[in-house]
Amino acid sequence: MNILVLSWRDPKHPLAGGAEQVMHEHMKGWVEAGHTVALFASKMPAVHQTEEIDGIKIIRGGYQYLGVQIAAFFYYLKNRNKIDYLVDQFHGFPFFTPLYSNKPKLAVLQEVASKVWFLNPLPFPINYIIGSLGYLFEPFIFIFYRNTHFMTGSVSAKKDLIRFGIKAENITPVPHGVLVHMPKPFPKKEKKFTVIYLGALSKDKGVEDALICFKFLSKYNYNFWIVGKPETKAYFDKLKYKAKQYKVNAKFWGFVSQKKKFKLLARSHVLVNPSVHEGWGLVNIEANTVGTPVVACNSAGLVDSVKSGKSGVIVKNNTPQELAKTVVELLGNQKKYDDLQKGALKWSKNFSWEKSKKLSLALIEKLRFKNSL
Repeated sequence: MNILVLSWRDPKHPLAGGAEQVMHEHMKGWVEAGHTVALFASKMPAVHQTEEIDGIKIIRGGYQYLGVQIAAFFYYLKNRNKIDYLVDQFHGFPFFTPLYSNKPKLAVLQEVASKVWFLNPLPFPINYIIGSLGYLFEPFIFIFYRNTHFMTGSVSAKKDLIRFGIKAENITPVPHGVLVHMPKPFPKKEKKFTVIYLGALSKDKGVEDALICFKFLSKYNYNFWIVGKPETKAYFDKLKYKAKQYKVNAKFWGFVSQKKKFKLLARSHVLVNPSVHEGWGLVNIEANTVGTPVVACNSAGLVDSVKSGKSGVIVKNNTPQELAKTVVELLGNQKKYDDLQKGALKWSKNFSWEKSKKLSLALIEKLRFKNSL
């Protein structure tokens, strides 16, 4: 069948992250199964309007914050006779496909935005206005999707959807796989205890809390690494200023290649994840694949990707102080650390893209068959 996927970003977008990587892997699986897949996403300067990546046709139109939904609507109208199946990906705002198409469809949601609306990178007072509007109106968006089936990446996301009125039987969690770039030769841990933060450098990912955590840990003479792409240069400069203000000697690696990322994770002793809300928490599994335990906040998504007491520790209180305290306790207990390393490796082996792609493929084919009855 001909599948059209609607998303605000494609894998080449400069701000593409875990959600885009996840969707791309699922689409690759559908192409491998013989389906034709096209992805409509927002346009970017100096990038072709159309291209093909891994057998997926990419079409770009409209900008991510304003316009991509409208552009996608007109693209669908023009090509609707060639489309058999629609995939409507949520990222704050969806594409409202139930309003204009009766084609078989699947809504894909990594996380409900909820309070994350208030952590957007827009300048004041626009950030507060957009945040308030998004937070207030998000529950009403799901009214249009009451009869649409959802695919989520975690049980936490499923619970959020049920809270917004979607029936449990209309939600299928499909765990994410993990793309591992195992370092060769495999590096040893750093001589000094090394605590790493990995993820987008943005407020909602908790990078500022990570810096405060490092501030509390500074007296222990640990290494502190911050790895990830900054949301904006201004925010990156702000983080560097805060590190200096807190007297934290943190190394900012910036955006690194997949190969480099896994080397850094392997050399680190602990990954801290202070994110306030996630759809899953892929970085936790990535850290686990190279034997690095995770200390994470008790947040949606993180409680799914961290098996507390086995692959890492979920803290009781979501504060930088509690994160720091837990890191010190873990690194001061060699037996517990060794047990978590073994548990992390074992836990990570539960997740593969071969398994996840088969599950999503079975889901879309089942929904297509159900719709044709």
